[in-house]
Amino acid sequence: MNPVTRNNTTIVWFRTDLRLTDNPAIYAASQRGGSVLPVFIWGPEEEGEWPLGGASKWWLHQSLGSLRQSLVSLGTPLIVRRGLALEVLRQLVRETGATAVVWNRRYEPAIIARDRGVKEGLRALGIEAESFNGSLLREPWTVKTKTGGPYQVFTPFWRACRSELEPPAALRPPASLVPVDRPVQSLTITDLGLEPRIDWAAGFTPVWSPGERGAQALLNQFLSQREGAYAHDRDRPDREGTSRLSPHLHFGEISPRQIWLAAAAIAAASGTSSTQWQESRFLTEVGWREFAFHLLYHFPDTPLAPLRPEFSRFPWRPDAAALRAWQRGQTGYPLVDAGMRQLWKTGWMHNRVRMVVASFLVKHLLLPWQEGARWFWDTLVDADLASNTLGWQWTAGCGADAAPFFRIFNPVSQGEKFDPEGTYVRTWVPELARLPAHWIHQPWAAPAAELRDLGVVLGKTYPRPMVEHATARADALAAYAATRGGA
Repeated sequence: MNPVTRNNTTIVWFRTDLRLTDNPAIYAASQRGGSVLPVFIWGPEEEGEWPLGGASKWWLHQSLGSLRQSLVSLGTPLIVRRGLALEVLRQLVRETGATAVVWNRRYEPAIIARDRGVKEGLRALGIEAESFNGSLLREPWTVKTKTGGPYQVFTPFWRACRSELEPPAALRPPASLVPVDRPVQSLTITDLGLEPRIDWAAGFTPVWSPGERGAQALLNQFLSQREGAYAHDRDRPDREGTSRLSPHLHFGEISPRQIWLAAAAIAAASGTSSTQWQESRFLTEVGWREFAFHLLYHFPDTPLAPLRPEFSRFPWRPDAAALRAWQRGQTGYPLVDAGMRQLWKTGWMHNRVRMVVASFLVKHLLLPWQEGARWFWDTLVDADLASNTLGWQWTAGCGADAAPFFRIFNPVSQGEKFDPEGTYVRTWVPELARLPAHWIHQPWAAPAAELRDLGVVLGKTYPRPMVEHATARADALAAYAATRGGA
């Protein structure tokens, strides 16, 4: 096909930035004037990108639908194509005569390399190709230690971020967009086959509202109703104490700058000092997300390999049956099982429980942390390569600023502390719902007659514990000692 006559058309390549407000790429395209062609390209497995898990695919399907509706309301469709990014973009340039392609940057190792090739390939054709920061408060290469290297400890990293951070006002969405003046073929979102073929995700729909509108509503609700209680409720899975913004952030339906500015406005209205709100627990969690991307950028092998090389010698004990029991929420430890069942049902798990179930896999069962990371990657709607890697390496003790390996969560005491009445366990492990609070986190300790009267038969209606905590802890510490001894 011969190129059509060049015109002032800008292609906006959407990826994990599925919003119109505070989106530097769509803003740049609208400022150039002329027509705008929004595009989403599906073909990640062919270019080194980690294949999306099932839960993420479900979310992406919904989010693309929301973005498409928003774009149509502005006067232009969302074009959906399948294939290699550079080839698809070249084809669209030929079809439309576009003179520029813009997008927002991503920071996964394979994507950085791919985007560099895309930019070079387009510029070789005389096409303007520009990328922007639409995902982070501070990009990884802009935050350095005094010696010029990357940070590996969170607190000084976040202090350095905040010290020079004064985000400008969020970019307004365009009031309208001029479509290209010729038909452009597009797949439907359904053609991508993102939704699961089985009814596994049926529990997602009542819980989530993917898309930019849902993200903004959730932020407003959290800041108006729960932000003040966040510091003491965030560790309680039995309460609605967290923002649940993580999947919206991952898919770029809201930007960290929008969150920062909204929190600042709430703080100013309440008379909270700048230092106090910047050090709040809620914004600190945004900081951990920034830290995760910082680490992934500077240590690109960490999704599969421990940052601390001595952990490559750790004597893991792969066990398919044990892994399966953990995945299904059949470990015999109620808090662990509640978390794994919440994950399967809703695509999300409370952060405190994530730490407990991860610790159980790595330190009670001595299964490789990579197995847990793979399962979370497939089942979390907020599955994010940077944050997933940071979380699992933190738990396993092999990453940056990691919890010491000898910090082994006791699932019983964690349950008694953070789910004292057993509300969370009763929600997700209904076979234990009739147990009183003093037995619900350790049903095996209850008198057999009482269990029988309450309809609980260990080993039948609910599993016995896979391992005994004290024994598992001793085994884990012995394995860690052997690893250190081989250093």
